[in-house]
Amino acid sequence: MKRKLLSISLLCIGTAAFFTACTPRSQKMGRGNNQSRVTGWELNNSAWGGFTAIEYAGQPTPIGMVFVQGGRFTMGAVDDEMPTLENNNTRRTVTVSSFYMDETEIENVSYREYVYWMNRTYFNDYPEMVIAAQPDQTVWRSALAYNEPYVKTYFNANAYNHYPVVGVNWFQAMDFCDWRSDRMNEGLLIYRGGAEPNVNQSGEDVFTTKGYMAGQYQGSVAARDLEPNGSGKRPVNYGDGIFMPDFRLPTEAEWEYAALGLIGNNPSPENKRRRGEEVITDRNTLPWGPKNTTRYGLHNQFQGEFEGNFMRGKGDYMGVAGGLNDNAAGPAPVTSYLRNSFGLYNMAGNVNEWVMDTYRPNSHEDVDDFHPFRGNVYKKYLYQDDFTLEEKDSIGHIPQAILTDEEMRTNDRYETRTATLHSYRDGDSLSQATYQYGVSSLVNDSTKVYKGGSWADRAYWLSPGTRRYMQGNLSSSTIGFRCVMDRWGSPTGDAQPGGNSFGRQRYHKR
Repeated sequence: MKRKLLSISLLCIGTAAFFTACTPRSQKMGRGNNQSRVTGWELNNSAWGGFTAIEYAGQPTPIGMVFVQGGRFTMGAVDDEMPTLENNNTRRTVTVSSFYMDETEIENVSYREYVYWMNRTYFNDYPEMVIAAQPDQTVWRSALAYNEPYVKTYFNANAYNHYPVVGVNWFQAMDFCDWRSDRMNEGLLIYRGGAEPNVNQSGEDVFTTKGYMAGQYQGSVAARDLEPNGSGKRPVNYGDGIFMPDFRLPTEAEWEYAALGLIGNNPSPENKRRRGEEVITDRNTLPWGPKNTTRYGLHNQFQGEFEGNFMRGKGDYMGVAGGLNDNAAGPAPVTSYLRNSFGLYNMAGNVNEWVMDTYRPNSHEDVDDFHPFRGNVYKKYLYQDDFTLEEKDSIGHIPQAILTDEEMRTNDRYETRTATLHSYRDGDSLSQATYQYGVSSLVNDSTKVYKGGSWADRAYWLSPGTRRYMQGNLSSSTIGFRCVMDRWGSPTGDAQPGGNSFGRQRYHKR
């Protein structure tokens, strides 16, 4: 009998790593975090198959950006804005997730860095790509004004290094975001010792994040391969916690939410000692707070100063000598004027900014109330017959293709039957007749939204709820841009996990 009991005990001990019937649920088994919660197998161990699972260490704030905690807000025009004939931005309640946003507009010196890299990398083989990346410096020209000094120097002279880049169209801004994403991830690899700076990369040898993860970049690798029959080294992937999300233009909803800075209107925001109140005291008309004024109001040495760069009245761009109201004739340095409650500069005035959305006058009617956006184009990566990714093209990019209508129809999840959704629910069968560009409308799929007001705009356009549009292939001396990055994980920051924990019961811990 004792021998039988001993055998049962040994069996229980031997299987404790896989079954919980012999041990309490709360008891740690195996090697702590290195054990699968569904099979009991050891993780991160080549002898056990080599499945790699690295715990998330958090997302650092990217250089030059600030954290924008998401939430719900009322998007659209406010009551005290002057009525317009367009009336294309009626109010609706929407929610945006947390994200990171550039503290300032993209500077001339940053865009010159991009143009320099393009020239060094592509000029010998693809000079047209370098030319296509250049901002249009002739946007300063006006038939009855003398702006040639700006044409010659605004983008090139170091006196304007930290002024917002202008003359960049929507497509160029999108390309800048892609370039910035790849350079950031390449830099992270270099800093981690997984790659060497390659100043001679060109053509198909150019580093792209997707090409690298597909094993198509001819450079060093940074991760240890635990696959028992592997080579011992492998490319880094998103599961390793080194690469970061891509940069992109903000959606119209994200831009408007960030500009309003309503977190500053919460009378009792969350901190380490208390939960925040779910209340906003006032709706902002301008990014600087609930007061409906463009001048600084506190009784100190700054009282009465203009809080943004805009045109006060016809012909008045900066005031009078000895009392310049905004101290700038055209654009001003990107860190000028008053920041809003998220810490963002010039979300009103200085230059307008491109957002990612395609313009439609009725965008407010049928868009989702969670991450609203118009302009989706669903794509797929191409695969070869052996189910590996298609080889990168001559400039280092993995080829993509827009999903066909047939591919869309095979998936019941899609509520649409087409992958290009600029005009989705926008007049339906009448949409083609409504938007015959150049015939009955100046709106088509390349018409993009810009927001924020500029140095040449009246104060009306400084309100985040206003919106205008222009063809994406055009540019202006009054339009620039800034980038955003998605926030992964908790919406409140790494110090606090997502969801309400209530002390986090023990069986939730790893």
